[in-house]
Amino acid sequence: MAATLTGAAQPPGADAAAILRKIPSSGEELPIIGLGTSGPFEVDASEEKRAPLREVLAAFFAAGGRLIDTSPMYSSAEGVLGDLLTPQMHERAFLATKVWTRGERSGIEQMTHSAQLLKSQRLDLIQVHNLLDLETQLKTLRAWKEAGRVRYLGVTHYTVGAHAELARLLEREKLDFVQFNYSPLTRDAEQRLLPLAAERGVAVLVNRPFEDGALFARVRGKALPTWAADFDAASWGQLALKFIASQPAVTCIIPATGKLAHLNDNLAGGRGRLPDARQREAIAQLFT
Repeated sequence: MAATLTGAAQPPGADAAAILRKIPSSGEELPIIGLGTSGPFEVDASEEKRAPLREVLAAFFAAGGRLIDTSPMYSSAEGVLGDLLTPQMHERAFLATKVWTRGERSGIEQMTHSAQLLKSQRLDLIQVHNLLDLETQLKTLRAWKEAGRVRYLGVTHYTVGAHAELARLLEREKLDFVQFNYSPLTRDAEQRLLPLAAERGVAVLVNRPFEDGALFARVRGKALPTWAADFDAASWGQLALKFIASQPAVTCIIPATGKLAHLNDNLAGGRGRLPDARQREAIAQLFT
């Protein structure tokens, strides 16, 4: 079952409604633009470092944002996020973290610690990070889901080399979410992963949408094409995000940022119209 799209028919422009996608296993809706924490949220306790993040979170939730993705792999990110989320933000947030360790006991301890750092008794999504000790951690996650300690379970990776293994996993396991890399520059997921996720009813989180900045290096100094306005894209970042969002199997894109201007630009990439098949190919050509 493919993810469904709502919001795309809204009037164009900044005031258009956010694009929402449904989690196939439940029907719960999420805004298509989420927030990643790798890098920007890996800061110390100083107010100088945390003040910009408070602004980002306030703006994210004010704009209707929900899903925030983090991991114990990201040094201090879980604790920083837990400290900065207000009770009102917690009510709205869809918190996604990961388990990244070997062994049943170690996995349980790590996930318990993540919940403590995030100040949440029940997490929305826990993912087996980079498929590490997969079978052991999935067994624990299924028990936790049955007990109501986590709402959804999933798996992640960030390299094209892992796509075949992710596909095999989707074919044999019942999962709620899968997370992988996809962008106008790296389109490998179109061959098997995206169609398979749609077929199997698995929600898709997209990481590395900007290729760690490499996407922008490809277009540095170039003028944004005038036809980008045909689907309400006003920046190169929005062009890339709308390319990704135009894949109906994509549930949520998780660019990481600690800068308010970048957040607002990203959120605008999740509103208004989306490119059609011809426009998608034109976008990809711009970045290659």
